[in-house]
Amino acid sequence: MALDELKSALPDYAKDLKLNLGSVIGNSELPQQQLWGTVLACAIASRSARVRTELEPEAKANLSPEAYTAAKSAAAIMAMNNVFYRTRHLLSDPEYNNLRAGLRMNVIGNPGVEKVDFELWSLAVSAINGCGMCLDSHEQVLRKAGVDRETIQEAFKIASVLQAVGATLDAEAVLAANG
Repeated sequence: MALDELKSALPDYAKDLKLNLGSVIGNSELPQQQLWGTVLACAIASRSARVRTELEPEAKANLSPEAYTAAKSAAAIMAMNNVFYRTRHLLSDPEYNNLRAGLRMNVIGNPGVEKVDFELWSLAVSAINGCGMCLDSHEQVLRKAGVDRETIQEAFKIASVLQAVGATLDAEAVLAANG
């Protein structure tokens, strides 16, 4: 199992990450589509080739073709939106918020899966990319759709653990290459 491969690749000093990786994915209470869509979108957003390579096949096996594509679409569109909206938020001139974005975001309106699932994946990717405006926006949509805080937190727990695992494994690879 890819999860075991990732856990065994982590160094001893990252024992907490090993345990968290097992619990946030292995013991998640999310439905399979929400879980594996979140895992795939976050693996892509982590920018770690190792995390992506290990988890993508299992995600693909646990998702319908439509959900697999939608999870990748969430990672792609949020990579753009998180930079755009985070920048608008960080600029001190509020007039940028009055300008038309002029960016295509059609997949958000028609993701090919349940809107709630796509919103959850988008929120998780936004957590990795650190866009407060996007986090608030997706959280509000999810809450209006009746999604509880525990489910939303599950998604950003997965995001945080996968990001940390990717950063740790990538750092270890660089250190090993230089040592």
